[in-house]
Amino acid sequence: VSEVLDGFNCTIFAYGQTGTGKTYTMGGDIERDAETSLLGETAGVIPRAIKQIFETLESAGSEYSVKVSYLELYNEKITDLLGICEDSAEHQLCEDGRGGVVVRGQEEEIVKTSEEIFEVLERGTARRKTAATKLNKESSRSHSVFTVTIHIKETTPEGDEMIKCGKLNLVDLAGSENISRSGAKKERAREAGEINKSLLTLGRVISALVERQSHIPYRDSKLTRLLRDSLGGKTKTCIID
Repeated sequence: VSEVLDGFNCTIFAYGQTGTGKTYTMGGDIERDAETSLLGETAGVIPRAIKQIFETLESAGSEYSVKVSYLELYNEKITDLLGICEDSAEHQLCEDGRGGVVVRGQEEEIVKTSEEIFEVLERGTARRKTAATKLNKESSRSHSVFTVTIHIKETTPEGDEMIKCGKLNLVDLAGSENISRSGAKKERAREAGEINKSLLTLGRVISALVERQSHIPYRDSKLTRLLRDSLGGKTKTCIID
């Protein structure tokens, strides 16, 4: 969180086999105390990060703005979990002309408190696709990307004003699975194939970045293409396995 507030693009992934608790690790229990608004011990990574962001911003006293977006990638199709349209054709990836990628038609909500973000998070999470498998009775069948973008106005020692921008991507990856063990059939088996393919691509991209290869296969998957500006270059990435 501190590096996001310093202006870096950062990403936290929850990765693992289906049924290992990735979604719970990222979200957990976001119930707050009615009097103190404190999170409980079972709060996940996302609510804890959100709480820390606002506590740090409020204590610093700087002028700032925070906006959030929430996307789902299901069978290589993008759904805006905050939008009213579920047609994936409305949400295509396109280049922004600055080396990054934007989602056409994506909704971004400006939030002023952590409570407002929690409400957005709960609303979007309710729309995610889940299905039962032998390994998990409520398995997430999609990747979700919850993004917090922060702009902070600061004044340099010389008296000049500057805007510092940081982005935090909180990614709950769909679980990798062995189709024979999970009992996936027909549509579920096709879903599992797409999930495993995108996870394999993510692994190749990270390996290529670590090895400083000349070609990074971002375009082989919508997930890696979407996160391009937060994986390569001066960025920070953490994987919870």
